[in-house]
Amino acid sequence: MADSFIMEQGNQKRRLFLSAAEHSADAHCAGLIQALKQKQSNIEFVGVGGDKMAGAGCKLLESTVAESAMTYKAFSKVGKYCKLIYKIKRFLSNEKVDLVIVCDSPAFNFHVAKAAKNVGIKTMFYVAPQLWAWAGWRIKKLKKYCDKLCCILPFEENWFQQRGVDTTFVSNPLLDELDSSPASNIKSYSTFDPTDAKIALIPGSRPAELESLWIPMQQIALRLKEKFPFVSFKTVAVDKEKQQILRDKQIQGFECDYTISSVIETARSVDFSIVTSGSATLQVAAAGCPMVIMYQSSRILWHLAGRWLVKTRYLSLVNVLANKQLVPEFMPYFTSLGPIVESVKNMLENKQKLTEVSNQLVKLTVPLAQGNTARKVAQIVGDMLE
Repeated sequence: MADSFIMEQGNQKRRLFLSAAEHSADAHCAGLIQALKQKQSNIEFVGVGGDKMAGAGCKLLESTVAESAMTYKAFSKVGKYCKLIYKIKRFLSNEKVDLVIVCDSPAFNFHVAKAAKNVGIKTMFYVAPQLWAWAGWRIKKLKKYCDKLCCILPFEENWFQQRGVDTTFVSNPLLDELDSSPASNIKSYSTFDPTDAKIALIPGSRPAELESLWIPMQQIALRLKEKFPFVSFKTVAVDKEKQQILRDKQIQGFECDYTISSVIETARSVDFSIVTSGSATLQVAAAGCPMVIMYQSSRILWHLAGRWLVKTRYLSLVNVLANKQLVPEFMPYFTSLGPIVESVKNMLENKQKLTEVSNQLVKLTVPLAQGNTARKVAQIVGDMLE
């Protein structure tokens, strides 16, 4: 890649439009903005996203992160999203924009990318839509609206390239914070006593996830407490607002240490985790923390469409990358918590299994944690702006 982008290009002002609808995407875009500022000062950032993007210097047309929802609960927000997409279309049509970068959330960001291409603006997809798992027919749409794809899972580079999409694996920004050798994250359970285990409950950051998963996780915790009387629990939130939501939904008899921290640091500090499916599972894996993964869904939608659309044998990212059930996944679990409780009990009572899983989880994430993700993406952006 050329380094000419590092040099100022006269007095020409360059403008990038970034689109994020999730907390993780907001953080990814904020990191990219900071990396780009180190290379090029004569650049303006505008878009839709959250507080992290705004703090990094992006002028927001609208804040979207607080509105993020799971697929089956997104229908109630269709009207608002349609108005926002129309607002973005008008902006891209009336203002000079050199490049549009959409990050994750393909259901929303495909519309943003289409709007950009319709007015002749190049587009970059940062984080690949998981077409290898379901809805593979959308590859034609991706090829039409995407000039460059930056993927964060190693196997995706070859998968998308074989289907005609210009793709580069840029490592995984979620794991950039790892500052030690992988081996140091492998946990030892030689003296572990399950009766006083430390367990993290990680329900995610979306309002819909907190609504559907936090109370069931607490109910699981109370049932584990009956078996292991001195077990303790910790949960993590992305900010004070989300932490307060968790506190407000605490059920009777449940006790927990509430923290505002990173998922990786939280997982490092415990013996086991119960995690909602998604990017957090990779961070827990990188910390070498054995886990059970759970997710809620509409029973009707799952049986009508979901189970027919999903093409992968496993649904959680950890098991997809391992190509086996490395950790138990309950996706979707609907309302039956008994099997999840039994699965956690069985793992906590098997010290050898816990050690083996910790080792395998760390090894699994090593290829993803190459570091400096934002800098790599920034260089690709620079090449696209030449």
